[in-house]
Amino acid sequence: MAVVDLIMPQMGESVMEGTILKWFKNPGDTIEQDDIILEVGTDKVDTEIPAPFDGKIKELLFENGEIVAIGQAIATIEVSDSVAKNAPKTSQKKSIGEEKESITKEVKNLPKKKAVVTSNRFYSPLVLTISAKENISMQELEQIPGSGKEGRVTKKDLLYYIENKDKISPKKYVVKPKESTPSPQEVEISIGPGDEIVEMNRMRKMIAERMLESQEIAAHVTSFVEADVTNIVYWRNRMKVHFKEKENTLLTFTPIFIEAVIKAIKDYPLINASVSGDKIIIKKDINIGLAVALPDGNLIVPVIKNADKLNLIGLTQKVNELAKKAKNNQLKPEDLTGGTFTVSNMGSFGNLMGTPILVQPQIGILALGAVVKKPAVLETPQGDTIAIRHKMFLSHSYDHRVVDGALGGMLVRRVADYLEKFDIDRHA
Repeated sequence: MAVVDLIMPQMGESVMEGTILKWFKNPGDTIEQDDIILEVGTDKVDTEIPAPFDGKIKELLFENGEIVAIGQAIATIEVSDSVAKNAPKTSQKKSIGEEKESITKEVKNLPKKKAVVTSNRFYSPLVLTISAKENISMQELEQIPGSGKEGRVTKKDLLYYIENKDKISPKKYVVKPKESTPSPQEVEISIGPGDEIVEMNRMRKMIAERMLESQEIAAHVTSFVEADVTNIVYWRNRMKVHFKEKENTLLTFTPIFIEAVIKAIKDYPLINASVSGDKIIIKKDINIGLAVALPDGNLIVPVIKNADKLNLIGLTQKVNELAKKAKNNQLKPEDLTGGTFTVSNMGSFGNLMGTPILVQPQIGILALGAVVKKPAVLETPQGDTIAIRHKMFLSHSYDHRVVDGALGGMLVRRVADYLEKFDIDRHA
């Protein structure tokens, strides 16, 4: 028998660490491939981690609640020799220079440390472990510039500092405190005898943090357009039975609206972009994020990858698939990454319109209002007449740093145009 590491897997782009929420297996337990070993939480989603191979749990290297860097060993498993040959190695075993290799090999045997926050800076267990081995004090660690999210010191930052601290002037490491989104402040509120105090859960805290970050990063502006979607309402009423019987899927308004959004993005590709410093990264793929509600009421944004390659049937199936996975808490990290533009259907809650907040690093998000019947003036060969029409508001929020009112307004107007010119005779 051989012993191999179970590593913290990569769980989406930009995800650097995960929190161990719950172990389902204990040392000595026999496991089979695909058995669920633990649940891990990231800033994107909570997900269950299956066993990559058959074996027996030898040791759990971290406890519930500890934060672990991606690629770090989290448990050891006894396996057969044939399995051991193909087992993945931890990222800690990758070497870049003799010093880095030495640090990496010894880190695993040092006492584990909890991730901590000191002076508003986050330090992962891996960074703290390397710091302890290299006798770097907390005061010294505080002076190291961080390239990670919110100024976090990464393993790469720390190793660079260790290799070069004797060559670099100390002045270079005098770091001004990084301005960051302020933590929610506790306000004194009078609490009555019948009031209920509810602690925010982890997901709600993350949503609050992300929303504050987005408003701090981007200059939000919202443009509104009202669209006549009468033809779409009549067409959907006629075709929904066909979709159910022939395509085995439920036809809602959402995929029809997403189809119009995709067409408008193709007309105005600058809106399908992200900002990096003073550079605008225009994305080739059109990946549509779809804001959906979880069973606990929290909001999550799964992504339809390469949405522009799907026809209406494909979009309908994908929307229903992601909604079902969200409802059953089955979304995976890969379902939540790579979005380039987001659509939020506020109309499903009976809202007429809204001012959505951008999903960073995207620069556009479109909110769909409720479809309602309204009297409207129609132009006919015989003159103007009043008729009952189905109408809805579209709200387009965009990052005014790179999207001016003209582009932001034209995009949402173009979406409305595609909706109003919907071909009522189309098959699907």
